[in-house]
Amino acid sequence: MDDPAAIGKHPSARGFPSCTAVVDYPGKGYRALFGWVQLVRSTDNSSAGTAFDMDPFYLFEDAPSPYAFFGINPTLFDAPSRLGRDPLDWTAHSYLAWTPMDDTERRVLPLVGFSWGFNVDSGSRITLQPVQALSPGDWDAHLLFLGTSYPGWVFDKWQPEL
Repeated sequence: MDDPAAIGKHPSARGFPSCTAVVDYPGKGYRALFGWVQLVRSTDNSSAGTAFDMDPFYLFEDAPSPYAFFGINPTLFDAPSRLGRDPLDWTAHSYLAWTPMDDTERRVLPLVGFSWGFNVDSGSRITLQPVQALSPGDWDAHLLFLGTSYPGWVFDKWQPEL
């Protein structure tokens, strides 16, 4: 972030990363409804970086939905930062998913995922982690946590394209 104010962040966020992921799907209406599920592992989270936590949009963090963003061709936007520049490892797993509207259960079917993040070293330098595609195994490793965190939802295993 070269200009934190331009994206609604405090000046202390300068130098931290931001991520924007867009969906361009030709379907219309309900056929273009997707959502972003994002989990974060950070050395300053509840597990001190040993496990992933949900990363919901803070305005809706108490809503019983696993989606951080949801809508017609939704855009994922995140700009994590900290007031200080203490050593930190921060990794997100971001998944585009679909929830069938004609199902009797609220079901989450993952479509694609990627990992991104940053590190702050002991000299307060911020470095980006490379963006990497996530595999079905990465999603499946989150299934127990997702199901426990959102018992009103069903989380399907990631089915690779045939």
